[in-house]
Amino acid sequence: MSFSRRNFMIATGVVAASSTVLTACGGSGGGGSSSGGDAPKVTGSKTMDIPVGTKADSTGPAPEVAGATKGGTIYSLEQFDMDHLDPAQIYVSTEGAITVPIMRGLTGYKIDEKGGVTLVGDAATDAGTSKDGGKTWSFTLKDGLKWEDGSDVTIDDVRHTFERLFASFITEGPRYVQQWLVGGDKYKGPYDGKSLSSVEVDGKTVTFRLNEPRGDFNYTLAMRGYALVPKKHDTKEKYDKRPFSCGPYKIESRSIGKSLTYSRNAHWDPKTDSIRNNYPDKYVFEFGFQPLAATDRYIADKGNDQYAVPIFNEVAAERVAQVLTNATLKKRVLTQVDTVTYYWPINTTRITDVKVRQAINWAWPHQQLQTIRGGASTSEIATTILSPVTPGYEKFDLYGTTKKPGGDPVKAKALLKEAGKVGQKLVIAYQQSDNAVKQAVAIKNALEAAGFTVVNKQIDKSTFYTQIGKIDNDYDLFAAGWSPDWPNGYSVFYPCWSGENIGDGRSNYAQLDDTSVNKAINTAATLTDSEKANKAWGAVDRQIMELAPVVPDYHSIRNWMYGSKVGNVVYDAGNTCVALCKVYVKK
Repeated sequence: MSFSRRNFMIATGVVAASSTVLTACGGSGGGGSSSGGDAPKVTGSKTMDIPVGTKADSTGPAPEVAGATKGGTIYSLEQFDMDHLDPAQIYVSTEGAITVPIMRGLTGYKIDEKGGVTLVGDAATDAGTSKDGGKTWSFTLKDGLKWEDGSDVTIDDVRHTFERLFASFITEGPRYVQQWLVGGDKYKGPYDGKSLSSVEVDGKTVTFRLNEPRGDFNYTLAMRGYALVPKKHDTKEKYDKRPFSCGPYKIESRSIGKSLTYSRNAHWDPKTDSIRNNYPDKYVFEFGFQPLAATDRYIADKGNDQYAVPIFNEVAAERVAQVLTNATLKKRVLTQVDTVTYYWPINTTRITDVKVRQAINWAWPHQQLQTIRGGASTSEIATTILSPVTPGYEKFDLYGTTKKPGGDPVKAKALLKEAGKVGQKLVIAYQQSDNAVKQAVAIKNALEAAGFTVVNKQIDKSTFYTQIGKIDNDYDLFAAGWSPDWPNGYSVFYPCWSGENIGDGRSNYAQLDDTSVNKAINTAATLTDSEKANKAWGAVDRQIMELAPVVPDYHSIRNWMYGSKVGNVVYDAGNTCVALCKVYVKK
């Protein structure tokens, strides 16, 4: 299964300062989790607001979890190690999730006892103040913030964090702040001693001067890509392997590809942190476990596995029926309607004929792939880029998926004949996992039945997005996915579908550069009325799908299984993962 760069949602117009994020919501457990009854549906799911909090909401310590006890070790059985740990390089959900305990940004997401989520100040005293209609934003650093060596987190560290985003070795992370800061188009980073004048510091306050109004800038800064980096301990490229902590935990040890261990950061003061609790003594993340192997260990629930909780691995497709129909096992599953749409971008620089791209869409074996993933309990077949739980979603089906979910090879082959491209070669890149191999075979069979010649290429999961993110790659289709980075439609369509965001390490994987699409995205981004903005983003979705630079595959329903001695396994809607800093070891 591919994983999204971010799993987030759109909610309101582009510059509404009180923007809200919406995430699917169902039974108990917070933010759409369920522990019984039928599997939730993506279409028609309820929504939950994530508003901007007050200064009081931003003041620590974080609310205590009822019944939680301190001590012990939390384990995790995952498929792969992290490609990046330098926050400026982090643009993958798993990397963002695993670093919540060790990294802090100016803003972040606070979870209440009912699973509600609020945007608050994290390292900042509040979620920021804006002027000039959103072109000027200021944040004041909290007192008492320390790095893991006991040194103070300073306003110079904050300035350095944002200036280093422009360094040449930062290629993989989000580009929003770099794009918006005045003078950012010419700035090359701080390592030659030059500062960026649009990042101003005064006492403990940092002020950002933007080249366009951004009422959502405080949401943007909650992304892990903008977490703080100490100027003194910035090792440039090497920082990616060993970042410095100002959170409740720090990296104790790391064996790349095998394990990552966090232990307590003695210099973290809970009074400064309204977001994170620190119940376990340690977290031990172990890598190299395929979903089936991990699921079988969760089912057995022996030894240290009783204390294990996932950040990525879900219940394996082969065990979905067994686990979800067993009342005892299902009690240890967190089920969550996710906001992501998983899809297969088509490299438009290699597959230039729109009829060929449309033929791929007509031939796609949606139903077979859903079955391989574990059925309707794990996903809902997609026909659009936006998820049905995303405001702005417009229901349409341009390629007959609803009527023929198994694909229409006759229609696909007819299009290939029209284009004179019967036998068109397609090189398909997908991530390493047992289930992904099965899906790749189904895709190959379906496309070859429609007249294509298919070559499947398996790529290591830990470097997958780095490889498909290169402009000059050798692939025609890639397994990928996306949800908004913060509550704004712009953060779906600009990064993934605007021709202005084509480059190595960028997320316009299809390299789509269509003048009319670019104009529609930029126009929609200026709309301040949420209703008009939502209609505009739905229209952009249809406009892109008419060009067929992507095959929407499915909207996800997560099923995370965990050990019997892990307490308070809840969903973090802000970071779209299990809330690592809310779990505890049961005594």
